[in-house]
Amino acid sequence: MTDNSITSRLYPTRIDIPAEARVQIVVLLNQTLAATSDLKTQAKQAHWNVKGTDFYQLHLLFDELAGELEGYVDMVAERITALGGYAFGTARAAASNSILPEYPLDILDGKDHVTALADRYGFYAKHLRDAIAKTDDLDDLDTADLYTEISRTIDKRLWFLEAHLQIAEIKQENGKAATTKTQKIPAGVK
Repeated sequence: MTDNSITSRLYPTRIDIPAEARVQIVVLLNQTLAATSDLKTQAKQAHWNVKGTDFYQLHLLFDELAGELEGYVDMVAERITALGGYAFGTARAAASNSILPEYPLDILDGKDHVTALADRYGFYAKHLRDAIAKTDDLDDLDTADLYTEISRTIDKRLWFLEAHLQIAEIKQENGKAATTKTQKIPAGVK
């Protein structure tokens, strides 16, 4: 999705952010609203359809993820309207304006759902970080702070999802401590 697919109209407000900046911020927030709504429904799709030995654990996790996202939907929509913008919050708006790939409707296995959600949380996390920078550049520190708050939780949830996918090869040899094969970190990265 591009910035051109969502337009913005502003209502009069006494907020001291220039209208030109508010238009850009509202467009960005509406993109976030679409992606957040889409991600919430994707988490619910996983919640309803997960099968396998980790069913109960994942069923609860996916429902918790969807619940958190529902809260962010409301926060983002309210920020749009606080800036004098118009929130595009319908399911159809979300479907047509989301940055996320379509969720696969033919998966059942818990690991496949975790992988699909982790991929989408990764896209969403990048969008949030880009939005932090953009709203900061537009001198809207309140919206940048909102994005930062959401970003922290999304990164934590991405960690939870990825923890289900990270395979540690543990080898016990004659009572020695377990060893774990880990990914090498490139030189210069701390």
